[in-house]
Amino acid sequence: MSTALDAIPTVFAPGTPGYDAARDGFDLSAIPTPDVAVSARDEADVVTAVRFAAERDLPVVVRTTGHGPVGGAEGGVLIDIRALARVRVDAQRRTAVVGGGATWTPVLAQCAPAGLIPLCGSSPEVGVASYTTGGGLSPLGRRYGWAADRVRRVRLVTPDGEVRDITADSDPELFWAVRGGGCGFGVATELEFDLVRGDVMYGGGLFLPGECAPELLAAFGRVTASAPDALSLSVAFVSFPPVDAVPAPLRGRFVAHLRVAYTGAPVEAERLIAPLRAVAAPIVDTVRCLPILEFGTIHGDPTIPQPVSCGGAVLPAWDDAAIEVLLDEVGPATPHMLEMRHLGGALARPAAVPDAVGNRDAALNVFTSAYPGPAFADAAAIQTAIYERLLPWSGGRSLLNFTSRPDGAPVDARGAFDAKTLARLQDVKAATDPRNLFRTGVTIPEPAAVS
Repeated sequence: MSTALDAIPTVFAPGTPGYDAARDGFDLSAIPTPDVAVSARDEADVVTAVRFAAERDLPVVVRTTGHGPVGGAEGGVLIDIRALARVRVDAQRRTAVVGGGATWTPVLAQCAPAGLIPLCGSSPEVGVASYTTGGGLSPLGRRYGWAADRVRRVRLVTPDGEVRDITADSDPELFWAVRGGGCGFGVATELEFDLVRGDVMYGGGLFLPGECAPELLAAFGRVTASAPDALSLSVAFVSFPPVDAVPAPLRGRFVAHLRVAYTGAPVEAERLIAPLRAVAAPIVDTVRCLPILEFGTIHGDPTIPQPVSCGGAVLPAWDDAAIEVLLDEVGPATPHMLEMRHLGGALARPAAVPDAVGNRDAALNVFTSAYPGPAFADAAAIQTAIYERLLPWSGGRSLLNFTSRPDGAPVDARGAFDAKTLARLQDVKAATDPRNLFRTGVTIPEPAAVS
């Protein structure tokens, strides 16, 4: 029997050429196994695929360009929207219009010559749409807030197969929900958002001996306690493998990677981070006046697809007892990277147009991620134990884009929002997607599932 999908040449069944390319992503441990994969060439293909799924009550998986896992994505229809990658920057209006399949790399490339900056994440290879609809935590977030706060319009193919331009005026509840509530309300084929002024910043990384972790975190706590909004800091502890891809000074070493992003004068930045520099002589120092095109070098996130095991939690405040838990979990033999990001500043303030971003009051974000290595098989259990130990402080809360289980099992969003916000999201979900077709990834749980 022929279907509407027959009109799309880029439709693939399991085992056919093109199927694997459509479903592959960054995290090779969480590759969806749909009944049919559609590599959408344009928005019309997205509409056709969503309507096909809706008519048959099939779950829909959206493959964008993010680094996060797609948990629970078995069967149904996968829509690969990575070809929807058009980027247009309006320098006069200081806005960008970006296709749902674009990464931040081409956005940065168009913004830099215009002296503008998008609130992209630490990795410019991450997809704009999934990052932004999940909130969007930028290294410039303490100064400018969440990426979701700057969204003007979302073009959405809703679960009924209709195309809607969602704004604060056209549909205030859905507009509120898709900015921070995730991608469970349809397929975002285009976003329009505001940009900020700037063509250079002061930032980079200090790679310090990992053995200085206690002293470094103590200094990190003191500096962040009084840091201005213009300063964003994070620190990651990682044991680099002894492979040629790692720079020689870091190869095979356990290090602390202190990340710095400052939107102001270099001399002032150096004054602020002086207590951190005083902890130990850096093995590598990349802190400098940084062109916007080199934004991604601050964190230096991995870019090669590989199996990943990760998890996240937020802490409400600096607490020495919680920091001791983290210190217990880092060392030369640790099979995972452990990162802590300072939040607060503009991230803690409400958006000019209210949105669904949750846990704005958090002070710190903890994130762990393990990559293949000798102890990778143990990494999930070790990371799970970390988050269990952190429960007295985290309360099981996390940022939506950092919500995942180290064992790769499906997870819902109840820890990413307070009860009032979650209930409101559930109402919007029920109105927009009553059959719950978009039920993979970090899902909005049905009310009956909330304990």
